[in-house]
Amino acid sequence: MLPGLTAALFLVAGLSACATTDTPPYMGGPDNFGEANRQTMMAQVIDPDPHYDTAIPETSGDHAADAVERYREGKVKQPERMTTTSSMSSGGGSN
Repeated sequence: MLPGLTAALFLVAGLSACATTDTPPYMGGPDNFGEANRQTMMAQVIDPDPHYDTAIPETSGDHAADAVERYREGKVKQPERMTTTSSMSSGGGSN
């Protein structure tokens, strides 16, 4: 009985080597290939038909014309100076 059982095990092992899969097991199957790439691409696609509360932002043509005229004459309003970082120094040394 032992030689027949051994022969059956070798036969089963040999036949299992003939079984093939379409994709390697590390790819997760044919429907999962490239999913990360598709998700990344879709995260970058904008809405082709966006709906806003106001279709065109309110603007003032007179205000824009005054700004252009000031620019041409060299009378541009200087913006306020703002700092976004603060510098702190300490008196440290290294050996």
